[in-house]
Amino acid sequence: MPRPIVALVGRPNVGKSTLFNRLAGERLAVVDDKPGTTRDRLVAEAEWNGIIFDIVDTGGIDPTNMSRLEPLSIDSADYISSIRDQAEIAAREADAVLFLVDVESGVTPADEEIVEILRKQQRMVAGKLHPPVLLVVNRCDNAERRAGTTEFYALGMGDPIPISALHGTSTGDLLDQLIETIKPKAALEEPDDESLKIAIVGRPNVGKSSLLNRLLGEERVIVSPIPGTTRDAVDTQLVHQGLPITLIDTAGIRRRGRIEPGVEKYSVLRALKAIERAEVVLLLIDAVEGGTAQDAHIAGMVIDKMKSVVVLVNKWDLVIKDSHTINAYTEQVRQTLNFLDFVPVLFISAKTGQRVSQVLPAALRVQEERLIRIPTGELNRLLQKALNTHAPPTRKGKRLNILFVSQVRTNPPTFLFHVNNPDLVHFSYVRYLENQIRNEYGFLGTPIRLSFRKRNR
Repeated sequence: MPRPIVALVGRPNVGKSTLFNRLAGERLAVVDDKPGTTRDRLVAEAEWNGIIFDIVDTGGIDPTNMSRLEPLSIDSADYISSIRDQAEIAAREADAVLFLVDVESGVTPADEEIVEILRKQQRMVAGKLHPPVLLVVNRCDNAERRAGTTEFYALGMGDPIPISALHGTSTGDLLDQLIETIKPKAALEEPDDESLKIAIVGRPNVGKSSLLNRLLGEERVIVSPIPGTTRDAVDTQLVHQGLPITLIDTAGIRRRGRIEPGVEKYSVLRALKAIERAEVVLLLIDAVEGGTAQDAHIAGMVIDKMKSVVVLVNKWDLVIKDSHTINAYTEQVRQTLNFLDFVPVLFISAKTGQRVSQVLPAALRVQEERLIRIPTGELNRLLQKALNTHAPPTRKGKRLNILFVSQVRTNPPTFLFHVNNPDLVHFSYVRYLENQIRNEYGFLGTPIRLSFRKRNR
């Protein structure tokens, strides 16, 4: 079941990244007093009282050239277009919204505009507004500032929740309220759906909708050369070789603007939800542009969620080729996505249909690999061979001793190693063991998880 998604929304410089770091439990976001510091997507897993959820830092509300006759506020006038985009997407896609305001600034016109946007996007679900919005007043470091939160009742978004993201003051109270809000979502059972979920993701204008239409053999989705035509995830069902499949087409993960090329906008929420729901992800790359840092960001999101992947290099018909071209492109893609060396790469043209017939078979193959289960006896014979070939290195004068391994689950494949001391496990040896498993059993296109636990004698 997909985890609940909680979005941080607010005008620039109210402390969204600081709160994100606090909730995620580590400093993942760059924090600066200058508005617009965050310019890359940030998604992290968070947990409170046994409920796991994804926290998304919207951040990076980049300036646009949009002109307004009456600026909303001194520090936000140039940001309004992106504020609107992010608030609208958050209200549609998140399971809960944390709307941050700043007690030092008081209620600003930009805050009021965000409230207006959130209200327009909310809808009634089971008699309640969705998504629920928690009004969080930041920088409440003392009693005087906490008392000053009463003015935020004017926003009409319920009781203000005073916190200090920097010092952690009252963030536990905030999390308690948040968990009560998303708990029904976390406990919700989805209806039975035995179809294989395949998500199509990628940057804008790489041909996702064209590929979907080609796979379906009909024009089911609007196709346009204008980036961002697909505004929401679209589910389409088909049957391939007797197997029911749900194809999830998503909006492109956009760049945030021209301040720093190559980083995506807040449409990451849509793609994140699609990736969460899928077992297999088709990652499209533009053959004309080649692999980019943006593609690597998206691939990172997929692997973080332990989903199987097929990389599709689209628009192959537009590339001038010789006998070495495909090898050179493959190398370039693998260098860009250097953490996806186990993933198959197909060169296709959604426009002409070149090799599109291979896409679904490739997706089915990596799904089959995802379900492989290795007998415990075979796995331990492989482990012993790996240990004999390359023994674990010593750390601080102590050597790791691996006693036993078993595969504890599939989908994704997960292996539990019983060891004398998990603290002695070095990431390089984890990589070595993963490679030994892959060399023997493949797991094409599928991330595998290696876990280490101290064995009590």
